[in-house]
Amino acid sequence: MPDAARPRKTIPIAPVPAAEDSVGLYEASKKIYPRTVRGRFARWRWALVFATQLFFYAMPWVQWGGRQALLFDLAQRRFYIFGLVLYPQDLIYLSGLLVLSALSLFLFTAVAGRLWCGFACPQTVYTEIFMWVEQRIEGNRIARMRLDGEPFSLEKLVKKWFKHLVWIGIAMWTGFTFVGYFTPVRELGLAFLQTRMGSWAVFWVVFYGFATYGNAGFMREQVCKYMCPYARFQSAMFDRDTLIVSYDIQRGEPRGLRAKGKDGKALGLGDCIDCTLCVQVCPTGIDIRQGLQYECIGCGQCVDACNTVMDRMALPAGLIRYATENGLAQGWSVPQVWRRVFRPRVQAYGGVLLVLGIGLLASLVTRVPLKVDVVRDRGSLARIAEGGALENVYRLQIMNATEKPQSYRIAASGLAGLHVASTELVEVGSAESRWVAVRLQLPADQAAPGSHTVHFEVGATDGGARVSEKAVFLVPR
Repeated sequence: MPDAARPRKTIPIAPVPAAEDSVGLYEASKKIYPRTVRGRFARWRWALVFATQLFFYAMPWVQWGGRQALLFDLAQRRFYIFGLVLYPQDLIYLSGLLVLSALSLFLFTAVAGRLWCGFACPQTVYTEIFMWVEQRIEGNRIARMRLDGEPFSLEKLVKKWFKHLVWIGIAMWTGFTFVGYFTPVRELGLAFLQTRMGSWAVFWVVFYGFATYGNAGFMREQVCKYMCPYARFQSAMFDRDTLIVSYDIQRGEPRGLRAKGKDGKALGLGDCIDCTLCVQVCPTGIDIRQGLQYECIGCGQCVDACNTVMDRMALPAGLIRYATENGLAQGWSVPQVWRRVFRPRVQAYGGVLLVLGIGLLASLVTRVPLKVDVVRDRGSLARIAEGGALENVYRLQIMNATEKPQSYRIAASGLAGLHVASTELVEVGSAESRWVAVRLQLPADQAAPGSHTVHFEVGATDGGARVSEKAVFLVPR
């Protein structure tokens, strides 16, 4: 049959959907309205909020010996921690502190999951503060939902704007306090009072204030779910003997409503009455009854809510509780669970943490409050001085890490006849550093040509701190 006479097959083409029929690739974010809850874990959360914020807001104003007690002065390159003065050369202590913090995080996570996230993380703390303000101004959960759903009105405008003004005030004070740890807080306050808006410190106050306002006021659980890396790698530190917020499926299922005092077993029901209070109080909006989820920050809000319901229903508490996967699966008692919690892995973390902590503390206690850096004068490596002596010139940076002026004596050793030809006594103010030019001289023909190792001995004249630093003395051919 000729091609022209053959019937043509038609291929159906799907109609292009209209704009209103298009399907989004991402689920729209829904605002979460956490319900207020009371209980043991809620009290712990607020106790830590008060403790951490009292320390954070108060410490920049505490004075120690006429200066700020806790100050990381980046401009002057000095770190003041009460009576301790640290220089950039003491970076090893910061490294040790970071290692201790990481090991502590591993330890707490291996024992009881995301305790840091649920009780002490700044994101959690400031979200809790901002939500408290929101509840005091806009009302409880139902009132806030109704207010957001209402059309524009004067009441809504006043409540919303008042809430945001309070939020901005808290956020700016938080930014001011944070920068006050790196810039003397009194000078920072004067910069604001004198409206020196060109100051970098003022810029950082606004920057951190805006970050607090945005994270705690708007992003909230989004930071924990999508921005915080800890939520993604926490599973690497969990195992089946880690205490986590858990729903007892064997006891709670099947769910169903019933009147108080009714026997759920006779009705073929578990202890869960499906009130959804555990979902309503969750700050990240998850349903813990669906099992462990990475969004769970381990705050225990659902535990408090469920225990309240169990008490009203005259049922035993603990339907939702801190438990281990092995404990739930095998029905262990509380002592059996805790024996497995302190397993060899946890003991190893604790042992290493204890040893490193003691070592860091001992190093700080025995630390010599004097630092010396030796730099050769590149403009004059070696020369012949008056009288025919060989001379090398150095620059010494002497750093006084005490809170009082010190007088230091400079000496040199390592070669016979080597002596300091410049001033041997140097005065350095309290918590200051000073560069000093030092000339070392050696009698001619006293040493073979080449480089020779020598040592600078710098010590306080009152018999206190003493430091020895190695250097090289060059003898020309």
